[in-house]
Formats: sequence, C-alpha cells, structure tokens
Amino acid sequence: MYFTQVHEDAIVEYCQDNTTFIRKSELYEDLIQPAFSEMVDKIVFTYRFTTLPNIDELRDDCKVWLTTILAKYDPNRGSKAFSYFSVITKNWFIHQVKKNAKRNQREVEYDKAHAEIEKIMRTAEDTYLQERIEKEFWDHLWKEIDSWETDFMNENEKKVYNAVRIVLSSKDEIEIFNKKAVYLYLREITGLNTKQIVSQLNKMRKKYRTFRTKWDNDIFE
Repeated sequence: MYFTQVHEDAIVEYCQDNTTFIRKSELYEDLIQPAFSEMVDKIVFTYRFTTLPNIDELRDDCKVWLTTILAKYDPNRGSKAFSYFSVITKNWFIHQVKKNAKRNQREVEYDKAHAEIEKIMRTAEDTYLQERIEKEFWDHLWKEIDSWETDFMNENEKKVYNAVRIVLSSKDEIEIFNKKAVYLYLREITGLNTKQIVSQLNKMRKKYRTFRTKWDNDIFE
C-alpha cells in the first residue's frame, strides 16, 4: 500500500493555508512525492501507456505536473486525494495518447502528400522528357524529309512527296485510324491511284528506314 491514509493526511495538511513552507517541503519530500511517483508508474503500466514514445520522459513530466497542481486539491469536495490525483494522472496520459495519435496522423498525411508530390514530379518529368524526345525526333525527321526533295523528281514523286508532307504536318488535326485510310487520303490529295502511290512510298520508306536507324543509334551528322 503505497498510498495510505498517512499520505492522504499529508496531502490534506499540505493544502491547508496555515501550513508553513518548511512543513510543506517536509510533507512533499517524505510522503507525497514518493506516493505520486509510485502512482504514476502503476497507472502507466496498468493502462498500458508504455506504448507511448518517450514514455520515461512523459512519466517525469507528469510527476512534475502533479506537483504544480497539488495545492488545487480541495478535500471538502468529498473526493479522496488518491482518487482525485489518480483520475487526473490517467486523464493526463490519455491526453498524451490523443496528441500522439494526431501527430502520427499528420505524419501519415505528410508522407502521403510527399509521395503524391513525388509522383506528380516524376510524371511531369517523364512527360517533359517524352515531349522533348518527340520534338527532337520530329525536328530531325523534317530536316531529313526536306533533304529528299530534289530537282530530279518526276511528277508523281513530287505529288506523293508533297502529299506526305501535308499528312505529316496535319497529324494532330486529321483522323487517320488505319493504313487503308492513309492511302485514301493520299489518293484524294494526289489524284493518283493506289499502285502509283505505293510505288513512290516504297522509295520514301527506304530513306525513312535509314533515318530511323540513325535516330535509334543516335547517329547524326
């Protein structure tokens, strides 16, 4: 029995207005402080507050805090000192649990937000890189296509060449879903039949394959 009637009487005497400072110091050091210390430790283990981080520091803080509110105890209200201070101690640790839970929630929310930001940053970086690669590809391709135009082209070659340039320059505006649709579109532009168009496209395909090999191997003059 660490909190006996002797300790109850000591707290009552401590809280009386006519108790001298010296007497209060004696009561606290000899009886009250050891009882409070034991009470806090038992409450911590009984209610499993040991899971709180820095529990040793929290126990010391609680014991100091009990000292600061010791004089507020009023025995005339009918509550025993042990009941009064044990309830206060338990509530103090419950408050610490709630604070810790809120702190953990904030940390979880921060981690989620941080992860989301990193995801957005990675997506933006990937998008930028992809757009940069695509732009460089088309810049090089257009230079390559420009080099295909010569004075030695026959009429059909010029028609198909110009039609291909129109299709490629309008790639974001026109809707072409398959190979057959491309040929129909080229036929409308050139006025040539499919066989004539294919004949000229085969020549351009060879040049494109050479360009693509250079691009894939990062070989440019």
